[in-house]
Amino acid sequence: MSTIKDVAALAGVSFTTVSHVLNNTRPVSAEARARVLAAVDEIGYLPSAVARSLRRSETKIVGVLVPNVRNPFFAELVVGAEEWCRQAGYSVFLCNSDNDPKHQQAYLRTLLEKRIDGLLLSSAGDAETLASTFRHASVPVVTVDRLVPGARADRVSVNNQLGAFEVVRHLLELGHRRIGCVSGPAEFEVTTERVAGWRNAMQQRGLEARAEWLAESDFSTAGGYEAVKALLTRQPELTAVFTCNDLMGMGALRAAAELGLNVPRQLSVVGFDAIELGSYVYPALTSVGCSIRELGREAGRALIERIENPQAPFKDLQLVPQVVLRESTAAPSSPELS
Repeated sequence: MSTIKDVAALAGVSFTTVSHVLNNTRPVSAEARARVLAAVDEIGYLPSAVARSLRRSETKIVGVLVPNVRNPFFAELVVGAEEWCRQAGYSVFLCNSDNDPKHQQAYLRTLLEKRIDGLLLSSAGDAETLASTFRHASVPVVTVDRLVPGARADRVSVNNQLGAFEVVRHLLELGHRRIGCVSGPAEFEVTTERVAGWRNAMQQRGLEARAEWLAESDFSTAGGYEAVKALLTRQPELTAVFTCNDLMGMGALRAAAELGLNVPRQLSVVGFDAIELGSYVYPALTSVGCSIRELGREAGRALIERIENPQAPFKDLQLVPQVVLRESTAAPSSPELS
């Protein structure tokens, strides 16, 4: 690879002059600048980002660590975050923990060793270790969607409890009274909040959110399929199911079909996140959420603001979700007693 000394020799100037031209650190004559830039083009010289970062104590690179890039939700989230960071002059180093806390911790070490300027994280679990890592990390951190209880970091999320409450209330207004819930892993704050929204909506109508109507899954399509199939087999009286994300909701549609239940005539199904893919399954999945790309952009904005103003008070930003009515919900085939 060509070096700064090669550029200097070709341009007939000192290597310090080349450095001043490339970094705009001192005025250089127009003639010398032109020779340097011509030499850079001729030999294809690329400045060392590592060396530049050591001099400036910044890399203009941020890390983004998500639990599952195969999930359309996180793909869209990353697009939004990358858009904002790029506009602010930062490149994004993307890592996928694959829902494995050990992979997550290994990637955290790698990102911190790369001298990133900041970290955007959606948790794969092990909140205690994450919180401890953040306390000792020397870079700003923003958590998004799957938050980290106890972490000293900015937080950007959807109002999960409100969203769950509203989409379950939609089912109640249709006349459903026996509504099951398929949650994500219990360790996640997002799970706790969405299950609380289901319970609150039921209780506000004077109904019991029965323990046997709640099943736990893993936020995947396969997990939702297995959980809903087992739940409906055990609890055939259910006329509607709230799944705590859309991938599980899509699995629920498959489970209902295999059990011979027509959706929505015999079973209504709702999800959470309102991903675009939910519009193209059959029947299209009723859900609740906000613009996922906007959520990513807000997280990217929070990270850049934290990098530029590290002493500012921590933020806890919640976007307000909206119910997205599609084809997977209808009044129960037999009116239920209030």
